[in-house]
Order: sequence, then structure tokens, then C-alpha cells
Amino acid sequence: MEVNGTADILSSAFLAVEYVDSFLPGNPLQEPLKQAWNHMLQNYSKFQIATWGSLIVHELIYFLFCLPGFIFQFLPFMQKYKIQPDKPETWEKQWKCCKMLLFNHFCIQLPLICGTYYFTEFFSIPYDWDSMPRWSFILAQCFGCAVIEDTWHYFLHRALHHRRIYKYIHKVHHDFTAPFGMQAEYAHPAETVILGAGFFIGIMVICNHMILLWAWVTFRLLETIDVHSGYDIPLNPLHLIPFYAGARFHDFHHMNFVGNYGSTFTWWDRLFNTDSQFKKHYTQDKAVKSD
Repeated sequence: MEVNGTADILSSAFLAVEYVDSFLPGNPLQEPLKQAWNHMLQNYSKFQIATWGSLIVHELIYFLFCLPGFIFQFLPFMQKYKIQPDKPETWEKQWKCCKMLLFNHFCIQLPLICGTYYFTEFFSIPYDWDSMPRWSFILAQCFGCAVIEDTWHYFLHRALHHRRIYKYIHKVHHDFTAPFGMQAEYAHPAETVILGAGFFIGIMVICNHMILLWAWVTFRLLETIDVHSGYDIPLNPLHLIPFYAGARFHDFHHMNFVGNYGSTFTWWDRLFNTDSQFKKHYTQDKAVKSD
């Protein structure tokens, strides 16, 4: 019954996206992307694409998205958007973070990335251009992956805050009470594996092309770097996502250590009232600024 129910939900979601897609324009970059993709397929093996391609995508996207936040610390006019202005970034903190990142990326994540090819082969995930879904389907699939990952993250993240195990694993991520973008993947190796597993669950459920792996990596990195940025930037397009948590929501988690456990969305925290302290703090903060 549960399997049939899940299949019905996915089928209904697919039909809904297909209906909306019929009204959307085509991708203007379709032809250049097709040429680039076919060139890649002709010159590299599936193993090279899945392994080294995924590593390049991850590293390039991660540090590219971290760059704006790194630059913000040198721009005085951006400091009015910093959520905890009394706790600026320091070179010492950033170097400490960078060393941990390099270890996690190449000693923990790289071995996992090396399994990407076998993952795609086991689930028969295609690489060819003709099987590639339209951009609207990719966006919808990324949203579905985010919903699944956020659910995993909420409950496992909350469990890692249990007083009996917090100091052994998750305390590492809380070395910084005022987060900055590069700190998004600063974590104990065990946490990298435990919470990172949520990334693959959505892929196992709905992935139908290699491109989704890279699109989902891009979206997930963009989101996690944004919520760790330490800056609440106005007109942030990510705030158009329904129930999106954002930097102010997650920044409070680092400052308070309790509550606001969701990674992307706020609904689990609302449902279990684990955002009560945040709402109280935010209400008081608004009252002080209005006086």
C-alpha cells in the first residue's frame, strides 16, 4: 500500500509538472547546451563524467557561491545586512574553516563521489541528451529532492543535538556562533556522512538523468551557503521559494544552539514548535528596531 501510494503521488506530481510545462517557453540555451553535452559524452567516459565531472561541479560551485560572502566582509555598506555585526569574520576563523573543508572535500566526499558512476549504473540513470528532461522538470525534481532532504535533515540534525552525543559530533559545526558562507560544510566527518546521506535519498526516488545530480548539487550548495552566509540580503530570489528558511532563520540556530533544525524549509520546525524561541527573538528584535 505504501509503495502504491508513493507511486500515485509521484505520478500525480509528474502530471502536474507536465501540465505546467506545456505553458512554459523553451530553454533559449538549448542548442549550445546540447552541443556542449554531446561533446562531453564523445570525449569522456561515463566514469570520468560521473566521478571527475561531479567533483569539478561540487568544488567550482561551492567556492564560487562562497565568493560573494567572502567579499562582503570588505565592503562597509554591506555590514548593515550582517545578522550578527558584533561578530565579524577573522582570518584565523576562515583559515581554520578552510583546512577542515579541504579535509572533508578530499578525504570524505571524494571517496563518496567516486561511487557516483556505480550509483548511476545500479539505478540505470541515463547520460544521453535525448533522455534529458526539460528545465521545468529539473526544477521540480530539485524541489522534490529538497523536500526529502529537508525531512531527513530535520530529524537527524535534531538527534545530533541530543545532549548525550552533541559534543562528539555536531559540536564541531557549532564552533562558529556567527556563521559565514564557507562554513556551510564545516563539520565532523561523521556528520558529513550522516546528514549528507539525505542528499542521495531524493536522487534514488526521482532521478531520471545524470543532469539532475549536478542540478541538485548546485541547488543544495546554493541554499546551504546562503543560509550560512551571515547576511540577510534584501531581494534574495531564494526567498520566493515557499517556506524557505533563509539566513536569518539558520543564523539564529548557530547563535542559540536550540531550535530551527530544518535545512531548507521551516514547516517541520513550525509543526513541532522548535522555532518558538526564534519567533520570540525575532518579535523582540523588530520591536526594538521600531522604537
